[in-house]
Amino acid sequence: MFHFAARASVSREAETATLSVSPAISALFFFVMALVLLFFVPSATSQQAPAPAISAAALLTLGIPALSLPPDPASPPFDEGGIAGKVTFEGTPAKHKSIDMSPEPNCAKFYSTPPMPEGVVTGSNNSLQNVVVYVSAGAPDETSSGPVVTLHQRGCRYTPHVLALRINQEIWVQNDDSVTHSVHPMARANKEWNRSQPPGTPPFAVKYDKPEFIRVRCELHPWMRGIFAIMKNSHYAVTDESGSFSLPALPPGKYTITAWHETYGEVSKEVVITAGEAASNVSFVFKAKPY
Repeated sequence: MFHFAARASVSREAETATLSVSPAISALFFFVMALVLLFFVPSATSQQAPAPAISAAALLTLGIPALSLPPDPASPPFDEGGIAGKVTFEGTPAKHKSIDMSPEPNCAKFYSTPPMPEGVVTGSNNSLQNVVVYVSAGAPDETSSGPVVTLHQRGCRYTPHVLALRINQEIWVQNDDSVTHSVHPMARANKEWNRSQPPGTPPFAVKYDKPEFIRVRCELHPWMRGIFAIMKNSHYAVTDESGSFSLPALPPGKYTITAWHETYGEVSKEVVITAGEAASNVSFVFKAKPY
């Protein structure tokens, strides 16, 4: 009997100990769960809805030093700058006579009034059209040729009057008129040729492998004149009716920018492009010749 009573006493003591430990374990369990909810649940929900950004001022208010974030690798720093500007003239340009196309009525019918020669085309505010502006020094030569460009013969005129392109870039020469033309680029650095092109014939392709300004004429219609401007890189432009131009972006460095005009010659300027510079404004002024 003594032995049985002893076991009952031990059992009651163990039960009492278990009951006294259970509240402590429960409290610890709820404390751990609270920590889990505090630290892990917000991070999971933040995947769906980003938390509002905290400003640097707010971080300083909280006593947390603000850190500068590294630049976004998808947005590299801007280190290229374009070159834009206008070309104008000063003085009085020579007065030219209009073109008499009466010997070729199939071309004369395109014009309500006789057209003017295109050797000097001016606009408002002394603007100068058809000026080739290009990087003559500082930019590397380019081997890529660029897309095909087309020289049209329409109304017994070359269109565009000034065709600028790169070395080895293909030119398609096309006759849109109902009369025969001859195409005679008077090259010096490149090979000179002269080719007849009857109406209705398909375009023919040509290209040049050396930089050069080539004057083009039609031997059958003496008023037909044009220019091939063969460039050694892609940094060039031809001024529009307002005399404006814009060159493709360039990396930081020193460059020579040249403006070339078929009648007034050429003018050059030195330009320095610095990193982060949006664009450099360069203007050219030609002296008009009254003769």
